Amino acid sequence: PTAFEIRQKNAQFAAAAKAGKNPAKPSRQERLLKRSPVSMWALSIIGFVVFGGVIFELARLIFL
Repeated sequence: PTAFEIRQKNAQFAAAAKAGKNPAKPSRQERLLKRSPVSMWALSIIGFVVFGGVIFELARLIFL
């Protein structure tokens, strides 16, 4: 295939993808939009602090 045919097929694929069909692989931009602004390790630390505090507080209420 010539470069013109390849560009034409790519344009057709992009038009079909924008029309509602899902492309085979999401673009990097789409993947970045779906990412959480807070990383997984930061969420883990926050969860550990919060749930650890709840456990210690319950232990304090029960045993003291």
